[in-house]
Parts: sequence; C-alpha cells; structure tokens
Amino acid sequence: MHRYVLKRLVLMIPVLIGISIIIFSIISLTPGNPARLILGDRASQVAIDELNEELGYYDPLPVKYVNYMKDLLHGDLGNSYRTGASVVSEIAVRFPTTLLLSTFAILLTATISIPLGVYVAIKKNSMADNILTVLALIFTAMPSFWLGMILMLVFAVGLHLLPATGSESFAHFILPAFTIALLSIAQIMRMTRSSMLEALRQDYMRTARAKGVKENKIVWKHAIRNALLPVITTMGVNFGWALGGSVITETVFGMSGIGTLTLMSVRSKDVPLVMGCVLFMSLMFSVITLLVDLSYGAIDPRIKAQYGIKNKNHKALRRAKEDVSTQNS
Repeated sequence: MHRYVLKRLVLMIPVLIGISIIIFSIISLTPGNPARLILGDRASQVAIDELNEELGYYDPLPVKYVNYMKDLLHGDLGNSYRTGASVVSEIAVRFPTTLLLSTFAILLTATISIPLGVYVAIKKNSMADNILTVLALIFTAMPSFWLGMILMLVFAVGLHLLPATGSESFAHFILPAFTIALLSIAQIMRMTRSSMLEALRQDYMRTARAKGVKENKIVWKHAIRNALLPVITTMGVNFGWALGGSVITETVFGMSGIGTLTLMSVRSKDVPLVMGCVLFMSLMFSVITLLVDLSYGAIDPRIKAQYGIKNKNHKALRRAKEDVSTQNS
C-alpha cells in the first residue's frame, strides 16, 4: 500500500508540470499587458516598459516559464497583477468558501442519490422506477446556470426563504449546494441503480437467497458494498471538480470562491493568479482521486486482501535476497 501511495504521489509531479506548461503557454500567448493592468491606463509608456522589463514580459516564453518554475520551487507563486497581494493569500481566502460549498453538495448527493438508486433497483420497472429515471434524465440534461437561476427566482425572489447571492452565512450556501447536488444526484442515482442491478444478478446473491438470508441483509450488506465502487469513483471525481472551483455556480450566486477568482484572473490576464489557481485545482483533484482509490480497500475486502498479498510477496522476496547475500558473504 505504501509503495502504491508513493508511486501515485510521484506521478503527480509530471502531471502538474504538464498542466503548468499548457496553461502558462496559453495565458502568455493571449493579448494583454501586465504592466498596464498594474499601473493603470494613465501610466506613461516609459513606466509601463520599465515594469514589463522588470517582470520579464519581453523575455522569450521558455525563459519566462523556467523563471516561474524556479520561483515555484521556492514556494513563491508570485503576486497578483490586479490586487498586488500574494497568490497564496488570495487562494487561502477564497478556498474555505469553495470547500464548504463542495462538501455540502457532495453530502447532499450521497445522502439522497444512493438510497434512491438502491430503491429503484429493488423496484425495477415499477412506476417509481420509471418516474425517478425520467426525472434523473431531465436533471442530467439541465444546464447548471439555468437551474441555479430557477432556484434563485423561486426560493429567493419569489418565496423570500433564502438569500440569492453572497457567502456570508450558511443560508447562502443552500441554493448553490442544491444546484450542484441536483445535477450530481441524477447521475449518481442512475449509476447506483445500474451497479445494484448488476450486483443483484450475481451467483452469490442467489446462493445467499437459497440459504435463507433475509432480502434486506442481502441488499444492504452484500450487494451495496459491491455496487459502490463505480459510484464512489464518480462521486470522488465530482467532488474534485467542485473543489477545483464550481465556476458557473459561484458566478451565478455571487460567491467569493476559487471558481470566481479563477474567472476574474483569466479575464484580466492575471498570469500569476491564473497559474496559482489552476495548479491548486489540479493538485486538489489529484489528491481526491488518490483518496478515492485508497478507499476501495475499505469497501471491497478483495482489494484489501490483494494489497496484503502483494506486501507479503515483497517482504518474502526481500528476505530471500538478504539470505542469498548472507550466504555469498
């Protein structure tokens, strides 16, 4: 297990380097002048040229990228062109909002979608199954910005039950969290239904029924554990994307999260802030994916046993090598 974790952590490095090259090249080749953004429109051309020279704006693209990576290796992500604040502080201020929103949304998704998916799998081809499947298809095809505006019009403007924009209190997170969750619920419910139907058809399920095991125990103890692997994978990916910044949802509801920060920095061609946000989102997504993979061992004993067998084989091989070296000496 430790070897696997270490291997995955090492593989994150080339992935992050590749992402940094792509994003840095795109944002550097787009039109824009960082000195003009920092000094304003009233600054003289001489002052703009001096600041651009200091920032390395006129250097070749490979030189600019190498200089950026040198600073990154020393823990310096630079300062925002727009605000002058450090990129680390800008991300640290915005990330708690995105983290709370993503966590709330994924908890809603898990609480609602998995029981519904199990229920419609048990009630296959019933009226409830058909109705929930149609609703899931509708929500899956629904644009998130449109759903967010509809929820805002109904619950904020019409009924005055919840605030429409902002992120000052927990109430401000309810509508955007439901906007993210409703789209994920539809996807996860359908996936849970398919996985449960496949698990219920397995031979060991028929054997359990033949032994007289109660249906509830078959469903909730045996079938659900085997059906959850693809579900958890999808939920982990959705959580990683949400942590990376729900740009559309945060923009619709006027929330000060990572998604809104990334959008503003792209619009203003704030290169250090764009790079910092993208690398941070990529790192978070990679970490979430690793944690999802590690959770498989806790859910499926076969995977955990496989890791145990590999570790035993590695230990046995190492002991054999030590014995051979001892005999030779």
